[in-house]
Amino acid sequence: MAKGILIGAHESVAGGLFKAFARAEEHGAASIQIFTKNARGWKSKPLTEEDVEAFRAEAARARIPSLSHASYLINLGSEDAGIRAKSLDALEDELLRCDALGVPLLVVHPGTHGVRDRGLALVAEALGEVRRRQPRSPTRILLENTAGQGSSLGCRFEDLAAILDALGRPGWLGVCLDTCHLFASGFDLRTPRGYEETLDRFATLVGLEQVRAFHLNDCKGPLGCRVDRHEDIGKGQLGAKAFEPLVNDGRFAGLPAVLETEEGSQIENLAALRALVH
Repeated sequence: MAKGILIGAHESVAGGLFKAFARAEEHGAASIQIFTKNARGWKSKPLTEEDVEAFRAEAARARIPSLSHASYLINLGSEDAGIRAKSLDALEDELLRCDALGVPLLVVHPGTHGVRDRGLALVAEALGEVRRRQPRSPTRILLENTAGQGSSLGCRFEDLAAILDALGRPGWLGVCLDTCHLFASGFDLRTPRGYEETLDRFATLVGLEQVRAFHLNDCKGPLGCRVDRHEDIGKGQLGAKAFEPLVNDGRFAGLPAVLETEEGSQIENLAALRALVH
């Protein structure tokens, strides 16, 4: 069994979804995140039988755990009927694509709303509706904590707990924690004490068992800036040492933890993280 998190990276799928695994091997990634479709568009090109077979074959060969990130356009907290319908359909499509490919985890941003409680209720309703449409889906949906920019939901642990509680904390739902977003929303991870205080608060409000993946990103802005701007490991306001407690935390052994830095920076950033492993 792995002693710690599986340090990996978001990988390009240019030329075919299956090519992400070879890129991960080239970079030395122990886990990968991909987009199964254009992350900035509503429509998606249907997966072909060849797409599915090639991806599953490469996944079996490489034995690198994978997760997918849903479209950035999805807003599960929207009141607008048109956007809400598109968001529900898009999340269902993302779920079906993961099911077909055998990708077990799908990360999604909760969404935005000007009134927090109302927005959180709408997010829970949307997730419940997608699950009712696909009740036997083996893919687990992971809510990503946000940086707190604008009216985004999910920057507080209370937000994540409220959504989980509204749905009865089902096994098909979990959380992906992003380090940049934590820092930007006011959680100071720069010292071991700050890390433990953050995790203790999460454990109390949400539960560590809900964490199924991590995004490993430094932050361009200062503590509490509420701006979602990722930076290379050690080059941001978090600093490389902030990641040391997490990469050595046995409570999260075997969970995928992926970089979301600029394409082409994976080797350098992965090396920086691996250097922190005891």
